[in-house]
Amino acid sequence: MIEIDNIHKSFEANNVLKGVYADINKGEIFTIIGPSGQGKSTLLRILNTLERPTSGQIFFDSNDLFSGKKTPVEVRRRMSMVFQKTAVFDMNVFDNIAIGLKYRGYSKTDINETVSRALDEIGLSGYGGRSARTLSGGEMQRVALARAIVSKPDVLYLDEPTASLDPVNTEKIEDLILHYNKEYGTTIVMSTHDMLQGQRLSDRIGVMMDGRFLQIATPDEIFSRPGNENVARFIGINNVFYGTIKEKYSDGVNGTLKSGNVTLIVKSEFKFGDRVTFCIRPEEITVHNHRAEPIKGRNMLPGKIAGIHRQGRMMYADIDAGIRISAMVTWEQYEGSGFEEGDDVMISFKPRSVFVMGKM
Repeated sequence: MIEIDNIHKSFEANNVLKGVYADINKGEIFTIIGPSGQGKSTLLRILNTLERPTSGQIFFDSNDLFSGKKTPVEVRRRMSMVFQKTAVFDMNVFDNIAIGLKYRGYSKTDINETVSRALDEIGLSGYGGRSARTLSGGEMQRVALARAIVSKPDVLYLDEPTASLDPVNTEKIEDLILHYNKEYGTTIVMSTHDMLQGQRLSDRIGVMMDGRFLQIATPDEIFSRPGNENVARFIGINNVFYGTIKEKYSDGVNGTLKSGNVTLIVKSEFKFGDRVTFCIRPEEITVHNHRAEPIKGRNMLPGKIAGIHRQGRMMYADIDAGIRISAMVTWEQYEGSGFEEGDDVMISFKPRSVFVMGKM
């Protein structure tokens, strides 16, 4: 549906987008994630034709959006956008939602029916006569979403739609996004710096850093098989290491990898002697008593707990096992283990838990 072909965007000497490529499919939720200041909002503004690219092309159902001086009105009307900073007009809630329908010539009857249905969908039935500026931030954002969706756009662009909202209102906005996608088949392209939100909502994710996509894949692929070290660290995998493939078994997949003084059994397509970057997700590491017997088919390393810290309901143990590695357990598991800082332990993980990302 949308083809992004080598998009560059500069503001004077500041190169914001540096060669962006992507294909966005009809009916999917495509989420752009990445740290602040990496070009996510600029790309959305270009997709919605609010900015022109410095170079490159964007095709919307085979229409080149920037082939002329102005994007055709009939193409622009197939898109809507909700901005990061919630904006409502100085009028009542009903008129805020109806404003686009009035400009498009909808009849009064159609406007009444459409806006009433929209108010029901966003949980603000009965709020139509209230001044929009008296609403809470979360309610304003729901009104902005309703205003964008009532004209039934083919594509809805959302720039950090929950950035300033509390968890309760964030959940309501996320439910609406999923509802609009499933009920109306609306293609949704959104940006967020919240990795877990991207995982919850998306069909596919594009990880944007330094003005380009480093990886585009399903949430499962992004979070289990990050494309490189930068992606791995951004999605919260701190167990990123460097090593050398030291041995390949006869099947050509299994082998060993050496990192410092540590040798691990791994599954990898890389060749003997290759210098590689690899990661291990902390939730795939099990912490055992230091007297634990070897477990067939698992990597096992002796180590010492160098530190323990809590994050929500999870506990992270930093372990010095020849490599400094972080293991994650639930609070209940931690309380039952009796482990403390300074304890000697054994850690174990499967060969497939060692994901070799690429050559150094």
